[in-house]
Amino acid sequence: MLAARFLGEVGDISRFPSKYHFAAHAGTAPLEASSGQVVRHRLSRAGDRMLNHALYMMAMVQVRRPSAGQIYYRRKLAEGKSPKEALRCLKRRLSDAVYRCLLVDQQHRPCLVGTTA
Repeated sequence: MLAARFLGEVGDISRFPSKYHFAAHAGTAPLEASSGQVVRHRLSRAGDRMLNHALYMMAMVQVRRPSAGQIYYRRKLAEGKSPKEALRCLKRRLSDAVYRCLLVDQQHRPCLVGTTA
């Protein structure tokens, strides 16, 4: 279900030149929200909300079950991040992983456009 959401919402991954552009489109690129000497980041409310929700669902599954994502989440909590901040970091990491998978998939998919039989 989530894989179909990514494929449907993203379409052609080549329109994103880097994982940073993809993260900005998905709404997982952090924005600085610092005030005074307190440096913090928040998620952008811009971007594709459907992709952001799919990444949220992926992150919640990984946090709740023994996985590499849960280990990463707990490490971020141990570093002093709040649960929301740790989840934000995990979503960004998942966004990068999805981008890599979509790139690999595109490279291995035969191109049917413009070919003749």
